[in-house]
Amino acid sequence: MIERLEAILNRYNEITNELTKPEVLSDIKLSTKLSKEQANLNEVVELYKVYKQLLEDIDTAKSMLHDKDLASMAKEEIEIDNEKKKEIEEKLEILLIPKDPNDDKNVIVEIRGAAGGDEANIFAGDLFDMYKKLAEKEGWKIDIIEEEKSEAGGYSKISFMVKGDAVYSKLKYESGAHRVQRVPATETQGRVHTSTATVLVMPEVEDVDANLDMNDVRIDITRSSGCGGQGVNTTDSAVRLTHIPTGIVVYSQTERSQIKNKEKAIKILQARLYDLKQQERDKELGEERRSKIGTGDRSEKIRTYNYPQNRVTDHRIGFTLNTLDRVMQGDIDKVINALITEDQKRKLADKNI
Repeated sequence: MIERLEAILNRYNEITNELTKPEVLSDIKLSTKLSKEQANLNEVVELYKVYKQLLEDIDTAKSMLHDKDLASMAKEEIEIDNEKKKEIEEKLEILLIPKDPNDDKNVIVEIRGAAGGDEANIFAGDLFDMYKKLAEKEGWKIDIIEEEKSEAGGYSKISFMVKGDAVYSKLKYESGAHRVQRVPATETQGRVHTSTATVLVMPEVEDVDANLDMNDVRIDITRSSGCGGQGVNTTDSAVRLTHIPTGIVVYSQTERSQIKNKEKAIKILQARLYDLKQQERDKELGEERRSKIGTGDRSEKIRTYNYPQNRVTDHRIGFTLNTLDRVMQGDIDKVINALITEDQKRKLADKNI
């Protein structure tokens, strides 16, 4: 561990030196890249400096054990510092877990009403509102890509991009089937119904990662339909892309500009292809992925939202909160943090097997 920490410290110092050079400062792309890399190393470096100082303090205290007048105080100080040392080592172990390369990326989220008819679509809308309120709290920006509104309310499908700081690191656990248990507004007997909506979270993909050959894509331009404003519907601005090798179809119509709709559709297609590639890779790794929380498969039931009992339960980690009302207002941090903590524990356990 010390060797890895020293290497990180050396790299941090190298970057500091690089950022003082005029040729680096004049290259905005390079200086931004180096500054971002240094920012990612900062937490480890600062904690490692505290750890090194603590080791020095322990050595100093040990040298005082031979002094009769100071031995008692030194022994007490060593015990306290050893406890601090253990705590810092545990934190450093977590910080040294290999980082998901997608964690800093923006995401594309797709929510669909699934089992339960109108109630499923209404719940899909509730989930969208939950993520929208979470985004407001986090200072993220939401950009709707495609929406198919349901007559009863909510959405049969809605796709949107979430832009901000390390969005994927917090939303990547949301993929799967979300189940709701409540009395629908249309229920006259007061019976609790169970419905589901599916969520798919995909990292925004750079062109270099997507490996998308536009020769494999059929582009269809159509007239926008549905809600989007009167101006939207008067021009052929909607774009449908079909990826011929995989059969993946994406559609974008929220912009008045055909060019902007095409750009959004390409972003979704790139993300879908990257997600498909990741799923195939995970399947090949099989048991080696035992530390992963969930498969990201839409069919996997990951969470239940029980309205009568004001309860939300994440089934993957057995985590329950009795504050569903607050969760639906975007206060989902405790669930996300519990998932992150459990993910770290599993990765540490997997590393030590």
